[in-house]
Amino acid sequence: MGVQRVGAAVVAILVVAGVGAVGCSSPAASDDLVTVNGAEPQNPLIPTAVNDNFGSRVVERLFAGLKYYDAEGNAHNEVAESIETSDRRHYRITIKDWKFTDGSAVTAKSFVDAWNFGALGSNAQVQNWIFTPIAGYDEVAAKPPRAQTMSGLKVVDDRTFTVELKRPSIDFELGLGHASFYPLPEVAFRDMKAFGERPVGNGPYRFEEWRHNVAIEVRANPDYRGGRPARNKGLRFVMYQSFDTAYADLQAGNLDALDRIPDSALSTYRADLGDRAMTKPMSQNDLIGIQNNVPHFTGAEGILRRKALSMAINREQLCDNIFRGARIPAKGFTVATLPGFDPATPGSEVLRYEPGEAKKLWQQANSIAPWSGRLELAYNADGNHQSWIDAVVNSIKNTLGIDAISVPYPTFSNFRAAITGRTIGKAYRHGWQGHYPSMLEVLTANYYSTSGSNDIGYGNPEFDRLIDAAQAAPTPGESHELVARAQAVLFRDMADIPVLDFVAAAGRAPAVRQAPLTWSGLFDFENIVK
Repeated sequence: MGVQRVGAAVVAILVVAGVGAVGCSSPAASDDLVTVNGAEPQNPLIPTAVNDNFGSRVVERLFAGLKYYDAEGNAHNEVAESIETSDRRHYRITIKDWKFTDGSAVTAKSFVDAWNFGALGSNAQVQNWIFTPIAGYDEVAAKPPRAQTMSGLKVVDDRTFTVELKRPSIDFELGLGHASFYPLPEVAFRDMKAFGERPVGNGPYRFEEWRHNVAIEVRANPDYRGGRPARNKGLRFVMYQSFDTAYADLQAGNLDALDRIPDSALSTYRADLGDRAMTKPMSQNDLIGIQNNVPHFTGAEGILRRKALSMAINREQLCDNIFRGARIPAKGFTVATLPGFDPATPGSEVLRYEPGEAKKLWQQANSIAPWSGRLELAYNADGNHQSWIDAVVNSIKNTLGIDAISVPYPTFSNFRAAITGRTIGKAYRHGWQGHYPSMLEVLTANYYSTSGSNDIGYGNPEFDRLIDAAQAAPTPGESHELVARAQAVLFRDMADIPVLDFVAAAGRAPAVRQAPLTWSGLFDFENIVK
């Protein structure tokens, strides 16, 4: 999800693309809907346009893909009747008899048209990277496009289509539950902008209402026949300006479920909530990104300065003093909960707190170009980030002896707009919440040179080749080894500054019987029961 932003983000952040929180004042819980915390999505609710945590959680309720993921991250067929391959390169996909909520049929063409739309360079979809393995993607994704449709997609009949990849992929079938692989109805292509405001899906919920900066409401879809039916009547994603307000609403019974306990309550929420407090390891991280248009952060000078900043951050102190077990120090560019993660990747020593080495690296950078100005670190003020960002800034100031400040942006939406528009002009916090349990998802979305979710603008052909090789590897073990080598390249270039991995800290209201958490740290929304 890429959030996130993942994946999904959305964190993802998530994301799968960026992770954060937005909002307005909280309407009290009412009627028969389950109220959960949400935020104003950065983009319209089009599956390939959404890579932020809060847009992804809505889109994933409204649509059904070929596969879905259960609470533990296991993949199951959803709309797919069968997915056949003998070589992990050529796939024959047959779908079930299925309908969109407007009554129109979900067909093979619904998938193929949606994928071609998402990949087309002129459509500028941030989740285009998911289609990278498909034959013909490069011609379609080019700007301007050299083709309008990917040559690797062929409709056989209403319920069957084939997919040809550029090379065998160890991850392709697993990833078919990712939101970007969702189908789109014909009505979407008549006016995609309008569709993004009132989407027509085929998932366990149907779209009801989007009151911008207030709430998004979805209702259970009575015609859904997949493996994740809603056990509630619907969801209201309520948008908050602060998690402290959301937590107060949770305690008062005005919010049914909250997936992010504010820093101010991390030492007390277990006592406050009793058996309604929840915690679980999850697939989400926080990093500090610096785009390549920021002075002093290009070329060799930029590598030295990013490494110096990384070694000036006391991650253990952040986790102990601020998060009280709700974060752990990052050990890489992905997340420690993902299969095959190696905490001892060459170069990962740069994530240790080493003040003396940080000063040495900063001085080496000064020998290339003397430092001028001050370091600014941006964050979204509505995302529960101020305390740790302020601590990072103070650690950098005290270690490196430079002027540094934190810079809040009022909402996640305008913060993300500055990042994706390449106008932020300073260091910034970002993150990813997983959309499916794979290190390749996180790395491809965030660092592959042609990915629309690659917000920092990183590009290295060696890294791309290693990711391609990891996808083509014959076994998971060989793929994981290649992923470790790809991460070593990221450490060598210090493409980003990993800071923290998340541990979910969440809670439910007294009126809620169950609100299970998933592998990614989001709620298992379909199984929230009052």
